[in-house]
Amino acid sequence: MSEIRDPDAEAATGVFVEHRELLFGVVYNMLGSVADTEDVLQDTWLSWSRRGADGVDNPRAYLVRIAVNHTLQRRAVISRRRETYVGPWLPEPLVADEDGADDPALRTESVSLAMLVVLESLSPLERAVFVLHEVFGYAHTEIAEILDRTPAAVRQVAHRARAHVLARRPLYEAHPRVRREATERFVKAAVGGDIAELMEILAPDVTVWTDGGGKRRPTALRPVHGRDKAVRLLTGYAKRGGGLGSALELRHRRVNGDDAAVLFRDDAPYAVIVLDLTPEGDRVRGLFVVTNPDKLSHVQKEEA
Repeated sequence: MSEIRDPDAEAATGVFVEHRELLFGVVYNMLGSVADTEDVLQDTWLSWSRRGADGVDNPRAYLVRIAVNHTLQRRAVISRRRETYVGPWLPEPLVADEDGADDPALRTESVSLAMLVVLESLSPLERAVFVLHEVFGYAHTEIAEILDRTPAAVRQVAHRARAHVLARRPLYEAHPRVRREATERFVKAAVGGDIAELMEILAPDVTVWTDGGGKRRPTALRPVHGRDKAVRLLTGYAKRGGGLGSALELRHRRVNGDDAAVLFRDDAPYAVIVLDLTPEGDRVRGLFVVTNPDKLSHVQKEEA
């Protein structure tokens, strides 16, 4: 007996698969969590499959609208979860393969980890507008249709969001070679507990975020501000063999599109380290260390 196929269902599936990476990028940049992004995409698929592609003039716009609306609803769930989260919360990093051939950040147009941290300070609506306009290039009129707002209201939200982001992080990118060299220099100094070198490479106003989610020790329960405190924190880790120690194997990877470091212990991912450099590229002004194993489950170690 031959299998009976539903051409409408097949068409709907094909359209969704065609736009899935775009949807992943939009939702991930609004949530900073791969697991929550996948849940939203599942909800989006269910909504889309019930509606179907027949009669939809612009499936891309329609799917983005569904995904964004589900994402805004998901933000409420995430906010409640954050209330009981142990320590600083950092976005879940997108880590490329060893050779960079399968870089999810390049495919999904993800912004840097440092920028995602800044976006956490926006309201859900501001973040949606910023991501759609600044990252994916949607016009204000298109965003107005997606969010069911007037173009004038969207322009106002966009102006407020952009001003807030620029006040906290100028839109510049360090040269990849500079970032790679700074990362190698920092990791070497941190692993060795080299106080003099750390004092040289860290900016006076550096901030260190360590996200272990209460599942890794030792980690700081709040962001650490200032070079002196940061050096004490990092050298303390090295002495105790904690977050940075000789038992860990270092691999250089691209994380959210930037050169970064990934530490492995017994072939399992232990930490992702991302630096945010000063505009000159010679000092570290932000250090993000993700050790929560739930956020590293997608990281694989290839053979050297």
